[in-house]
Amino acid sequence: MKRLESNLKNMSLSLTIVALAAAALLGGLYVLTEEPIARQKAEKQQKAITSVLPATEGIEIAEPEMVDGMTLYKAYAGGEFAGAAVQAEENGFGGKFKVMVGFDKDGNIVNYEVLEHQETPGLGDHMVSWFKTDKGNQSVIGRSPATANFTVGKDGGDVDAITAATISSRAFLKAVCHAYEAYADQQADAESGATALSEAAEIAETADITAGEDAAGNETSSESNNETPVQS
Repeated sequence: MKRLESNLKNMSLSLTIVALAAAALLGGLYVLTEEPIARQKAEKQQKAITSVLPATEGIEIAEPEMVDGMTLYKAYAGGEFAGAAVQAEENGFGGKFKVMVGFDKDGNIVNYEVLEHQETPGLGDHMVSWFKTDKGNQSVIGRSPATANFTVGKDGGDVDAITAATISSRAFLKAVCHAYEAYADQQADAESGATALSEAAEIAETADITAGEDAAGNETSSESNNETPVQS
């Protein structure tokens, strides 16, 4: 009996040591691979942003903004708005996926890149290229959710679904529509902001002219009273 108890203790101790060693090894591997994986994801994201934006010379990408819970990257060329890339995510058949969608200044889709997905190989994973292939009505390139029904044909829409992967297709088009909503929202804000700035500039210019005219008209009296005209 004592020998049995001794053996049980030894086995328990051995198993504990092995478990601790395995945990330490896994932890070490995670630390070693965490940074390279994060770096690879960041590089893939940057490449995707460039890939989906208009191929305009001298294009510059602004700092990312959060719009409707999505990350938006505005692009400018020569100081003018050229388009934007929006990162959206949605739940597909196999789980959550992420997609980067690029729009030109008119809201048409330039390109897209699937960043991550868990869709079924040979079926849902065709979303990577299906919706940019110029065949039938499956491509979304050059089209906009504002002028086309971005749902699958089975649902009365204008886009052909991936063969035998309707759920994945619906999810992908839903993500693209969400990306467009974020793009449209920032465009509305930009246009309203531009209008406000334009009106403010006109008001300021009018005020400057008025002040200049008042200053010129009162130049003699101002000088005689040692007052300096103030331009508002």
